[in-house]
Amino acid sequence: MSTNKKVLIIDDDITLLEMYAERLRLEGFEVLPASNGEEGVKLATELKPHIILLDIMMPKMDGFQTIEKLKANEATRDIPVIFLTALIQDATRDKGMRAGATDFIVKSETMPGEVIVKIKKVIGE
Repeated sequence: MSTNKKVLIIDDDITLLEMYAERLRLEGFEVLPASNGEEGVKLATELKPHIILLDIMMPKMDGFQTIEKLKANEATRDIPVIFLTALIQDATRDKGMRAGATDFIVKSETMPGEVIVKIKKVIGE
């Protein structure tokens, strides 16, 4: 099954990034990996993914700074963003949703298969 849909994953945890990338490729998605927010914003602007999975705690530019730049850019403001993070506080979730996230997934509470289901739901697969 080939969807030809591009998923940008922005996460500094390379092991996790590769695990999600492999699962998404098996589902037919094209995966665009970025290990920090700056790289992610650049890739989003250039390659126009259908959806972005975004970690919050990263060096250089955290997830909140990254989504702020994405939502301020006309080329990327309409791309759905799902926060995929280890942070579980309600205040963090609320801040993420106010920043423009489509969904908020806690890494330790969600299996990769559930993440794929959420991605498909958001992009209409």
